Amino acid sequence: MTNITGDQALVKKINMSIILNTIIRFAPLSRAKVSELTGLNKATVSNLVLELCDNHLVQEIGPGESSGGRKPRMLLFNGKAGYAVGVEIRLAQMMAVLTDLEGNIIAENESSLEQHDVSSVLNTMILLVKDLMVLAPSSHYGIVGVGVGVPGMVDSDGIVLFAPNLGWEGVPLRQLLEDEIGVPVTIDNEANAGAQGELRFGAGRDTQHLLYISAGSGIGSGIIINGELYTGARGYAGETGHMSIEADGKACTCGNRGCWELYASEKAYDLAGARLPSRLTSELVSLAEQGHAESILHFAEIGRFLGIGITNLVNSFNPQSVVIGGPLSDARDWLQKPMQEVVSQRTLPYHRERMEVRFAELGSRSTVIGAAYSATSHFLGPVRVSMPVKLT
Repeated sequence: MTNITGDQALVKKINMSIILNTIIRFAPLSRAKVSELTGLNKATVSNLVLELCDNHLVQEIGPGESSGGRKPRMLLFNGKAGYAVGVEIRLAQMMAVLTDLEGNIIAENESSLEQHDVSSVLNTMILLVKDLMVLAPSSHYGIVGVGVGVPGMVDSDGIVLFAPNLGWEGVPLRQLLEDEIGVPVTIDNEANAGAQGELRFGAGRDTQHLLYISAGSGIGSGIIINGELYTGARGYAGETGHMSIEADGKACTCGNRGCWELYASEKAYDLAGARLPSRLTSELVSLAEQGHAESILHFAEIGRFLGIGITNLVNSFNPQSVVIGGPLSDARDWLQKPMQEVVSQRTLPYHRERMEVRFAELGSRSTVIGAAYSATSHFLGPVRVSMPVKLT
């Protein structure tokens, strides 16, 4: 009898997830349309929609158009039922946003990062998060969680296993942050968070096979296969910044040589030496906008090296779309042409066919919005089921 009860509870959670995701994706729509799109019977849909309404996650508007008989009440996801905070740790700064449950930014904040020891970074994060939490409008659930994107390898327990750019190893970041702010925390690799942001709200909408390249203080990749984030056998997939593109190249902090991110991220500024008067992307972009030849040339070099790495990934994964995000996406005007030329010349013809390389629609906010989405997703339930439904 216990097994039957457990099975019934799981089926209910799955059906609830299917219905909620369908409403989020296609709203406004009627109960009958939900039943049609999901294949669930009308009684099941009606009962679970009532529960979602009681839980303030779905609301009714209406009436909608009728094909005969009484006009139906239309259903909407209640994105104002709660709020989430998303954080991204970069090498020189930390960004944070407050969003509603639909990923709309309500407020944002940032702070410089001059020290990378765990205590300093944690204190900066706590201040940013608490400042945003108090700005949340009144809602039924309040702050449902905080999501953090970290430039490194993260396990399922929220432990930062290895973040070479920060000098971290084995840091229990989720527990440290939860102890201070008192709400659930999710920790993920920043590129995975960026991929989720673009998949749900940006350039990757309705894409089933996506590579998201985060180019900033380093390079990481979020890999979407069949509409789901691919994390590998132990959860560490996507460390593409540390694939070698120069066999005997410069030594990297990870222990490898010739890593992609040494040539196609902000680390490449060091290779340019005295040619560049600045080391911040925002300042180099300003100089390039003013026609500064060395800045423009350097962005072109980075674009070429980006193209080389992207070619390797395209030939390996055969994606529908490649999305470039992170701080360097602000330099797209000077990166795009040399990058596209390399990809066009070097990718295999059948891999290149109908494959797009685009820049992030969310710009440099892909990761913080994706991190907030992870917190929201965790709040909405551990059972997350997507249905291949289409409006007809």
